[in-house]
Amino acid sequence: MFGWGRRRGRQTESDEAEMSADDGGHTDEEIAGPYDEAEAPDDGMERLDLGSVRFPVPEGGQLQVEVDPSGPVRAVHVLTELGRLTVSAFAAPKTGELWQEVRKELVEQLRSDGARVNVREGEWGPELEADTSKAALRFVGVDGPRWLLRGVAAAPADNIEACTKMLYSLVEETVVVRGDEPMPVRTPLPIELPDEIAQHIQQAQEQDEQA
Repeated sequence: MFGWGRRRGRQTESDEAEMSADDGGHTDEEIAGPYDEAEAPDDGMERLDLGSVRFPVPEGGQLQVEVDPSGPVRAVHVLTELGRLTVSAFAAPKTGELWQEVRKELVEQLRSDGARVNVREGEWGPELEADTSKAALRFVGVDGPRWLLRGVAAAPADNIEACTKMLYSLVEETVVVRGDEPMPVRTPLPIELPDEIAQHIQQAQEQDEQA
């Protein structure tokens, strides 16, 4: 079975120029995922179904739902004892290679905010490591068929490497559901909460309104 997350070499000469001297030093061993829905493995693994993405919640992980004031769910984070993990999917062109563009924009944005940023070779090619005043961050991007999956680990500096390994495991087992609907490039794929979680959030919001 072909997985869209198979390990890749350095993609372009410009990517090589971006690489930090502290290269991840990984081998060319292949990784199975993340998976497009059409090629998702029938492995019996329990995955949280959020509509556009399905992923296994790490043991002990707690969900934190970020809701836009207008109503739609903006993001779902997984809180662990090591740090916070987030995976998000976006519409991408048929040609792929959206991560290279997004990565460069993230570098500019993070540096303008005062963060120290390096680009290093990771499990799926170039990824970002950033140190901010609040947390250490790692950004992973995987280009799939008409989608981009982005994973983020945020943790105290002492925990970031272990948290990043947890992010790798999460991304590797994620299934992306792109759908057939045409979407502008970079549009976030919609997140749909399971009924139980949606009801819990609604109850919490009603209690806040009554308080």
